[in-house]
Amino acid sequence: MKKTILAAGICSLLMGMTGCSNHTSSKMTSASQANNKTYTEDWESLSKVEEQPAWFQDAKLGIYAHWGPVSTANLNMKRGVGWYGLNVYMDEVYDWKTGEKRLKNGKPIVNSTYKHHVEAHGPLDKVGYKDIIPNFKPTGFDPEEWAELFAKSGAKFAGPVAMHHDNFAMWDSEVTRWNVKDMMGVDVTGELKKALDKRDMKFLTSFHHAFTWVYYANAYKFDATEETSDLYTDQHELTDFKPTKRFHDEWYAKLKEVVDNYEPDVVWFDWWVEELDEEYRKKFIAYYYNKGVEWGKDVVISYKNTSFPAEVGVHDYERGRPNKIKDKFWMTDTSPGAWFFRQNAKFVSSNEIIDILIDIVSKNGLMLLNVPPNPDGSIPQEMKTMLGDLGKWLEINGEGIYETRPWRVFGEGPTRIKGGGHKIEKQKIVYSDKDIRFTKKGEDTLFAIVMDSPKEDILVKTLSKNLSVLNANIKSISLLGSNEKVIWSQDDNGLHIKKPTLVPSDFALTYKISLVNEAEWGIGGEDDPT
Repeated sequence: MKKTILAAGICSLLMGMTGCSNHTSSKMTSASQANNKTYTEDWESLSKVEEQPAWFQDAKLGIYAHWGPVSTANLNMKRGVGWYGLNVYMDEVYDWKTGEKRLKNGKPIVNSTYKHHVEAHGPLDKVGYKDIIPNFKPTGFDPEEWAELFAKSGAKFAGPVAMHHDNFAMWDSEVTRWNVKDMMGVDVTGELKKALDKRDMKFLTSFHHAFTWVYYANAYKFDATEETSDLYTDQHELTDFKPTKRFHDEWYAKLKEVVDNYEPDVVWFDWWVEELDEEYRKKFIAYYYNKGVEWGKDVVISYKNTSFPAEVGVHDYERGRPNKIKDKFWMTDTSPGAWFFRQNAKFVSSNEIIDILIDIVSKNGLMLLNVPPNPDGSIPQEMKTMLGDLGKWLEINGEGIYETRPWRVFGEGPTRIKGGGHKIEKQKIVYSDKDIRFTKKGEDTLFAIVMDSPKEDILVKTLSKNLSVLNANIKSISLLGSNEKVIWSQDDNGLHIKKPTLVPSDFALTYKISLVNEAEWGIGGEDDPT
């Protein structure tokens, strides 16, 4: 097993930053235009990056996978948890934000994760999280199968959760001894990248290790020691939210190592990055975008909350989305069930995932879909079925999804999100055939997506002749995936489309509406056309 690199070694990894150069005030339109220019570690310079490149806006769908020791820890739990490492060190239930114990009838509540761990593994001061990490056995991990499933789902990019809150690296690391290659013998990140490269998919790595500072704070009350501080972080109180320099250095070094060794197209950040020192955040952003220039490709940073200024990355909503079109491109990360494996897991339907994707795209967004593998790395059959359904639907309807842009309005119909933002999926929204979403390509093609198989003829009220939303004439209409002639008419009530005899899929339907714009009169100086 490799030894943990000491502070001096980490500092050496932080060196070698590219030099500075002057910039024009306009953003670079692509990495190929950047030539040898580099970004400096200040927000003014970094604001010149192209933070939402065309390929990312065109992709619409990506996949990542929450998988690691947490998956194994959840085995045989009545109610699995994603934050196992945080909850296990709370023998009684705390509010981690305040450190206060939560009471029931005036008495402390025994934490169910702590209780399970003690019963399943032994006393926490003798068998802590560090001791269950070796139980993680990725024997069912097949990178070729993963990549093939992801490609057939219609996703344009994919990758692993490279490091979750538990500080365990899912790559071959020299920075931390707590890594999957040294401990389990397989480089999950490297093997998956190779398989995705074969299928011309772009590569994502996600990082959640900023929150590690809080995650393990209580571990020092049980099994954490100075010797294991490279996993558990430096000793501190639960509510001490100011990480040490060592923590910052290691946070950065892990990111840099993955960027250098795996060249990800997308680096996705979970929350709590906003709590880290600004200088480290700027240092990484400058380094990564400069590497993108070096590689000759447009890379993407995605972030939550206020981790970065909007000019340097793409904002992400967790299990959420806005209730209107956003001028600036955005994304959501969501999961069809729990983030990590859970015993007897429940998943939402393929129909719900497809409807969420459609709603996201109509509002100028992208979906990053989580796939939670079994503890051994095999993909649950429920997820295989869902990914297959999604891919089949996109094979038929992808023309109205990929490479599209939002129209003047995102849609119409009775089903609306209350508010908008993070975690609005708790609202359990069910779309009907009266709910319609719009996308467009250029100025001559409009797509109207009916969110459920129609039970009667379709009326698109937004396309009424009495309204000025559609400022072009309809030339023709076709139903994607069908050779059946579409019978339609347009009047002051809207666009009427006769219900199809046969539907091309069990989910939403996409109508392609070809438009023709009336030519404007002349260029001036001609005779009066009247």
